[in-house]
Amino acid sequence: MRQFPPVLGLRVGLPDDGSLPHNRTERRAYDLVAEGFGPGTNGPLVIAADPTGDPGVLDRLVATVSADPGIASVAPTHIDRATGIATLVVFPTTSPQDKATADTIARLRTDVLPTAIGHGPARAHVGGAAASLSDVGQRTSQRLPVFVAAVLAMSFLLLMLIFRSILVPLKAVLLNLLSISAAYGIMVVVFQWGWGGALIGLEATVPIVSFIPMFLFAILFGLSMDYEVFLLSRVREEYLRTGDNGTAIVEGISRTARIITSAALIMVAVFLSFAVAEDPSTKMFGLGLATAIFIDATVVRMVLVPATMTLLGRTNWWLPKWLDWMLPRGPVDTDDTDAESTSEAPPPRLADR
Repeated sequence: MRQFPPVLGLRVGLPDDGSLPHNRTERRAYDLVAEGFGPGTNGPLVIAADPTGDPGVLDRLVATVSADPGIASVAPTHIDRATGIATLVVFPTTSPQDKATADTIARLRTDVLPTAIGHGPARAHVGGAAASLSDVGQRTSQRLPVFVAAVLAMSFLLLMLIFRSILVPLKAVLLNLLSISAAYGIMVVVFQWGWGGALIGLEATVPIVSFIPMFLFAILFGLSMDYEVFLLSRVREEYLRTGDNGTAIVEGISRTARIITSAALIMVAVFLSFAVAEDPSTKMFGLGLATAIFIDATVVRMVLVPATMTLLGRTNWWLPKWLDWMLPRGPVDTDDTDAESTSEAPPPRLADR
């Protein structure tokens, strides 16, 4: 089911060989195996069971697992004579990268195996390559919000220290979230929904590679903060010199816009070259970064930042007096502004002196 905005439908995983171009031998082997034995043969699951104290648990386990609608077949049970541990190789009905396979793994762990084992001393666990990749994707999805929140909090504190403002760093954090959300949404639309995938040589829809959203956020945030500090440093200097918020914004944009857009265009061109690679993961990384940087340097940095700063007016540089006393002076604050309170009013305009 497609969700709007697309970023809410982000599903992480790992593309298998079924997403490679048809001229690759890996893709041909994948298709032949899936055609002859079923798509789940390319990603079998392994159930390890310790039947200690319950000799009949293996029969119940095979019967219960075989009855699950997501399981196509179960190979004969192999029991290690030395340890007594039994292993069952299970073949799902769907391919390794299919969401239904992840649902089957979750169902086996939470419903099927506990039902088969009951409350006895026996134990059973689901493993295998497909299960491991699913677990990595889920773990990454759980940790991504924590990672993003930590980076945003640290950036907010540093920007507040440098620009001596509450709203300027808050605006920077929110607009950076907008940039990265747009990039994630584009990846969902192209790689999960398949819209425009043919333009970059994508032959099948794939989940978002589990580590790419985290890497994408880290790289984009570093680049966007460079643009933000470069732009706002010039705006802050003009504001301290003239005391006029509108003049400072116009002067800051006019002095830095060409440099920011030129640097961004170079980065976009470099990352777009990755989007024509054969590997879907490389395509994903290149298209995501190119989209994010383009949106950040044009829509966000050249339109939304000056627009919001203009609407906020003098409030841009508001800082509580008690916090102003606690913070050390930043590099853009000069000695002659130490006596003034940035929380009360801006410095007087030149025309008023």
